[in-house]
Amino acid sequence: MRRWLAVLVWAAGAFGAGPKFYDDDPLLEEPAPRDASRAVRRKLSDYYDFFHHTFATPGDRRAIPALGVNTLGDPMDGAWYERRHYWRRMSIEELQRGPIRTGPPSRSARWKVVGVKNEGVTPGFQIRDSANRLYFVKFDPLCCAEMATAADQIANKLLYALGYHVPENHIVYFTRDDLELAPGVQIEDALGRKRPVSSRDISEILLKVPRDSQGRYRATASLALPGKPLGPYRYYGTRSDDPNDTVPHEHRRDLRALHVASAWIDHDDSRAINTLDVLEDWKGVKYIKHYQLDLGSTLGSGSTKMNSARSGGEYLFAWKPAAVQFFTLGLHVPWWARAHFPNMPSVGRFESKVFDPDKWAPEYPNPAFLNRLPDDEFWMAKQIVNITDEEIRAIVRTGELSDPKAEQYLAACLIERRDKIGRAAFAKVLPLDRFRIEGGVLRWSDLAQEHGYGGVGPVQLRWHRFDNASGQATPWDAALRDWPRGYWMAELSASRRPSQRVRVYVRSDGASPRIVGVEHQWRNPAP
Repeated sequence: MRRWLAVLVWAAGAFGAGPKFYDDDPLLEEPAPRDASRAVRRKLSDYYDFFHHTFATPGDRRAIPALGVNTLGDPMDGAWYERRHYWRRMSIEELQRGPIRTGPPSRSARWKVVGVKNEGVTPGFQIRDSANRLYFVKFDPLCCAEMATAADQIANKLLYALGYHVPENHIVYFTRDDLELAPGVQIEDALGRKRPVSSRDISEILLKVPRDSQGRYRATASLALPGKPLGPYRYYGTRSDDPNDTVPHEHRRDLRALHVASAWIDHDDSRAINTLDVLEDWKGVKYIKHYQLDLGSTLGSGSTKMNSARSGGEYLFAWKPAAVQFFTLGLHVPWWARAHFPNMPSVGRFESKVFDPDKWAPEYPNPAFLNRLPDDEFWMAKQIVNITDEEIRAIVRTGELSDPKAEQYLAACLIERRDKIGRAAFAKVLPLDRFRIEGGVLRWSDLAQEHGYGGVGPVQLRWHRFDNASGQATPWDAALRDWPRGYWMAELSASRRPSQRVRVYVRSDGASPRIVGVEHQWRNPAP
């Protein structure tokens, strides 16, 4: 409990009781979870979610520092997030593999269809392979072969590299003969009445999806997550039946910063319905793990069709743009309408020339996204720009697009959107990071300079003796060479960025100094 309190006190910066740092700071992993086995499954109405977020303001809208982080400002490895590519560079093979650990459905026997979804434009199956593993099978729409399956594959691996929990998804190819209907499977009609599924139902479903030149069906096979599904989580509040869910979701850094990642891949469908809480086991203790899923509506895909040209441009409904269109008789051209899209059905509508990360918006307001602050954006942007051109192209190849031009175009868009995100986010805070002590000297990296966005120029450093109990900092004019025992604070600034600061906290035992805290500030600090 003390560990959780330490995290909350650091992040909120307003409790005033106790020291700023504890002996075990910075925490890199969440504390061992408490038992959540009493958590129950819940459902959320997609329509209610839309109206509630569009015409109300759920959650706490105070502009407070992010919670759920350690003293370095990072979410800890655990139920929500895991530090990956930025902290431990992944190989090309690891990036292409992403969350895959088990593998695609076995081909040693026909797949048994154990569930069907026949409604909508792109229906799907649930299948079990010869190893009795359950997969959810989803297809591309007839208009756009490869579009949704490629988008899901690529976006899934990008979010994995950025630290989020995602399911294990595979692109699979099969024929009608590869399917076998399991006994006792039922389907609901339009009136909610159940009836047995027939072989004809399977054939009718496959009439709604495209086939390739070899007559095969292409689909995403998503391995069922381990544990008990509990339904989606909200982007505000906490789960009352989860004793580990103590931080309001609208103030979590990993959820506030998800706005930037969603803008990168144009995940305008980033809402509760595309998340999932799963009751899993950790060393014999049941806890809830939080997943992002159903990423087929990204990268120009709308899952069942090409995405709208307004995707990411504005909310489905908002008073201001509606009024502008009304009073200008529809003659006003919004910024997003100036975009041009190539005729590539396997990509849909995705572009990078008009894209503006500061203007990007999901389909309707997201409480966590609305609460993001410049340091939230910087935290995500530094991870995104850390993914190189070569790595982006390698991940895009896992989408298995048959048109080389579509593959090249998609990678080029992701690269340009990445750079726009880096420039925008790095302008709002002093983009210094990767702090370390080498040879007794504090060193850092100017990320803007490293990635070619223009450096911050000469950096000034001022040392302070820091009282961990009172939080008082006293200027220290002497050079730190032997690192006397205690806490020290370095304040970094740049003349080109007078309103931006970075504070780095160091703890010394008299011999081995260690960085224990980092704070980015984007206003002049209080005297």
